[in-house]
Amino acid sequence: MTSVYRLLLKGLAIVALSLATVSSFGQTFTNPLLPMGPDPWNIYKDGYYYYTHTLQDSLVIWKTKNLADLKTAERKTIFVPPAGTAYSKELWAPEIHFLDNKWYVYFAADDGNNNNHRMYVLENASSDPFEGSWKFKGKVGDRSNKWAIDGSVFYHKNKLYMVWAGWEGDVNERQEIYIARMRSPLKVKGRRVKISSPQFDWEKHGDLNDPNNPPHVDVNEGPQILRNQGKTFIIYSASGCWTDFYALGMLTLKGKNLKRPKSWVKSDQPVFKQAPENSVYAPGHNSFFKSPDGTEDWILYHANSEPGQGCGRFRSPRAQKFTWNADGTPNFGKPVKEGEPLAIPSEK
Repeated sequence: MTSVYRLLLKGLAIVALSLATVSSFGQTFTNPLLPMGPDPWNIYKDGYYYYTHTLQDSLVIWKTKNLADLKTAERKTIFVPPAGTAYSKELWAPEIHFLDNKWYVYFAADDGNNNNHRMYVLENASSDPFEGSWKFKGKVGDRSNKWAIDGSVFYHKNKLYMVWAGWEGDVNERQEIYIARMRSPLKVKGRRVKISSPQFDWEKHGDLNDPNNPPHVDVNEGPQILRNQGKTFIIYSASGCWTDFYALGMLTLKGKNLKRPKSWVKSDQPVFKQAPENSVYAPGHNSFFKSPDGTEDWILYHANSEPGQGCGRFRSPRAQKFTWNADGTPNFGKPVKEGEPLAIPSEK
């Protein structure tokens, strides 16, 4: 009886250990969240994460209660552009927002010629973005009608703004960051104002071929708003995404007028960059979200796993928690390794 009893206890211990392992595994995830997915965007609303990324030919949103389950999440195609229009091809960097009790998706698109990229918007009046109908509402931009990508919208002191990456003229010499007031989620009010240009060496890795073979393009793009303790920041991507030096920079709002360039102060060093020791290259084009219980801050970004993989199909979405420095600025740390277990965002 004693031997049988001992065997029974041993068996129960093994089962308990197995259950504990399963439970522990269920509370963690590893990067990348998907095998590929450039320009990831994610928000949390009413118990669900809504996620999207660049697919080039269509707009798709994912819906999941747990970000770790993105690979098996419900997904819905909300827009396939008709052929032969100004917005039929190269659909880039979509973002889904909930504004004034409606859903909006902002995205850049062109007719197959990158020189013609502009921002466009869809609208859905349903409370659930997976229900109702998504309606194409046309171009959204300022009166200059210049090249524009990576549009993002946000409220500041009850006023709606759009921030995006654009060209000053009609030639691809430099990508800069512009801001404008919005009259509504569908219309820009007034003229755009340039608030950031590439100025530091780490923002100017942009040779399209190699250092001895121009052209060269300096890049600021992918602007995202971030707030903490009354401070307002814009986190943006710098240098060409086709280089391993793609990284995140930061603008800090020091003045009161968002449309005054001198109100924004640029950090002289990147705030998030490649970590070859962790096999993470060209991290960038991020978004931010809170954990379900509102206690944690997370950054969602894309990156490559090997050097020289450029802007193509190798970019995969990754997420990690970040903290804050004593002065209220964000501390993103280093991009974590693929396969490293991370606790899921804290739940209610």
